[in-house]
Amino acid sequence: MTTITENNKRIAKNTLLLYFRMLLMIVINLYTSRVILQVLGVEDFGINNVVGGIITMLGFLTGSLAGASSRYITYDLGKGNMMIMKKTFGNILSIHLLLSVITIIIGETIGLWFMTTQLQIPDSRETAAFWVYQFSIVSFVLSVISVPYTASIIAHEKMSAFAYISIADAVLKLAIVYLLLVIPYDKLIVYAALFCCIQIFDRIIYSIYCRKHFEETRGGLSFDRKLFKEIFTFAGWTMNGSLAVIGYTQGINVLLNIFFGPAVNAARGIAVQVQNVTRQFCTNFQMALNPQLTKSYAIGNYSNMHQLLRVSSKFSFYLMLLISLPLMLEAPLILKWWLGVVPEHSVSFLRLILCVGIMLALSNPLIVSVQATGNLKKFQLIEGSMLLSIVPIAYILLKLFHIPPEYVFIIHLIIEICTQYARVRIVLPLINMPLRDYAVNVFIPIIKVCALSSIVPLCTYYYLNENILSFLIVCCVAICSVLTITYFIGCTKSEQLFVKNKLTFVLQKMNIMRI
Repeated sequence: MTTITENNKRIAKNTLLLYFRMLLMIVINLYTSRVILQVLGVEDFGINNVVGGIITMLGFLTGSLAGASSRYITYDLGKGNMMIMKKTFGNILSIHLLLSVITIIIGETIGLWFMTTQLQIPDSRETAAFWVYQFSIVSFVLSVISVPYTASIIAHEKMSAFAYISIADAVLKLAIVYLLLVIPYDKLIVYAALFCCIQIFDRIIYSIYCRKHFEETRGGLSFDRKLFKEIFTFAGWTMNGSLAVIGYTQGINVLLNIFFGPAVNAARGIAVQVQNVTRQFCTNFQMALNPQLTKSYAIGNYSNMHQLLRVSSKFSFYLMLLISLPLMLEAPLILKWWLGVVPEHSVSFLRLILCVGIMLALSNPLIVSVQATGNLKKFQLIEGSMLLSIVPIAYILLKLFHIPPEYVFIIHLIIEICTQYARVRIVLPLINMPLRDYAVNVFIPIIKVCALSSIVPLCTYYYLNENILSFLIVCCVAICSVLTITYFIGCTKSEQLFVKNKLTFVLQKMNIMRI
């Protein structure tokens, strides 16, 4: 009981730290995005989004190996054998250095060919696009090398360090905005170069912190054929899922560029930035729980794992709905205030992408759970194949039926819903969790909360005229509606009691401070 209580306290502390980090980063990112769009202009902003995204398409490699790194480091930490941990980290570091070399080779051959021959880039901006691409390669390689270190920080649940380093990263990005305004050179090239410098800073800080605090990171590179094969096999099966992620992010980005041009890429880039901010609300919550999911499986504590899965799935959905509902309703006004000049399609893109983000909140707990088991073959074949189908389906409809760009995101949403059902049917038997348990304690509550909490805000939005007062009213009504329905319908009796106790504790603290 004591261990469970300590774990819960650690999860709560880490969640609060990550939310503090997130709130600061939201303010900085919203401001920098507005200024960068104004400084670069819609065309250069779109070019940076699509050109920088080409090398990011290799993220299917890093995503799969990052998942493997996190799983093996966290699993070994749960077992508590330092010698095994050192060997695991050394092998993972060697794998990522090898991946960096592969990234450079692919990036400077196939990737460079694709960028120069297939994308719609104005002749006057080809040189700038080339340098953006080169800096993107360097930035990507540095982020690859940092993966084992960030995985160690998360596995040890040292979220304070992760939060502080991320905050420093956000502050440096804020400095980029000022430098863009004063440096008298090509703004797009300068932006890419400065962003690359931040990646260098992150790489150095992560390495220094981990070597100082975590013993397993102090050794050098190592090679164990059996462990190499095991990690690569694990990563290989996760690659389908990572390919799918790249497919519906950068793949869609490329399709939109080919069929509609850079202006539509800019609209999508804006919508994705807002989605990324909203997803941080559930990502931070999940990041605090994920190590405990893997550790619970490692020691065979299935009941605790099931409870963590239920809590992570349900409350991640609620958090995304709480943030996304007012944003979806007031998207036109929010984008107008934020950007000044709103690129065409931005509002519809944002609303659809936020719907996808709400669904995606349910996927992470299941993915972490199946990774903990190490039994990935069936899961990744089915999930990866379903998600990879987004790009070819979208391409066929764009090519043959000339559908509007919004339909691409509708296709994504439909396939994501189908894929989530497949995840549930595959993962639950692997962790000995009954399907009825998930349906009763996760699926039914979130459907009720989503349906009931949307009624009053929707009626309020359509009844009122668009102005500052109506904006405030709609946002307040949406937030209060989601919170109220979540508490009375989406929470169990024990969860309601937990909320009451926490609110009572906070109010008592506030009264003591006043006295």
